[in-house]
Amino acid sequence: MSLRRRTLFLAGALALSVLAGPVAHAADKGTRIEGVSFEPRAQLAGSSLQLNGVGVRAVAWFKGYAAGLYLGQRAQTPEQVQAMAGPKRLQMRMLVDVPVGEFVKAFHKGIERNTPESGHAALAERMADFDRLLQPLGKVRKGDSVNLDFVPGTGMVFTLNGRRVGAPIAGDDFYDALLGIFLGPKPVDDKLKAGLLGAAAT
Repeated sequence: MSLRRRTLFLAGALALSVLAGPVAHAADKGTRIEGVSFEPRAQLAGSSLQLNGVGVRAVAWFKGYAAGLYLGQRAQTPEQVQAMAGPKRLQMRMLVDVPVGEFVKAFHKGIERNTPESGHAALAERMADFDRLLQPLGKVRKGDSVNLDFVPGTGMVFTLNGRRVGAPIAGDDFYDALLGIFLGPKPVDDKLKAGLLGAAAT
């Protein structure tokens, strides 16, 4: 190999190592945002999920929660997330105390904004089940970890700090509607949506 080719080869190898380095580090160490750490992987229903992206729900200076999306493989668009088979997890890490009533109101508003009106009636009874599941909690507190899990054949499973709350709520359409709050055409937060889809956290 000539000196010129060797120099170009070494330069290319160095560039690749620089590009690959941060990705490998992130995969090994997970992601930290707003003082909250998200593990690089999660186990759900016998499957290993990878952290697709993270973001923060914020209004001006007020920051409500950090969130991470876990999937079986990488996705960069809402359509890819929706079409993906297998378990999924949306994890919310609370940065402030929030009364459950406000939590429920935000979920209803998000679904109404991001689900076609023709689909509202089919979701109504299960949204009522979701409300009844949450109401006894009173409030979600700063530091709490909330998982909205999708388990094929079971439905949406809600866990608070690792403890399952209530019965699963059936239906792929119901879970898709929940994810639409975060990833739909009118998401609760545009920057959060971008983060969950893998854009660099800012």
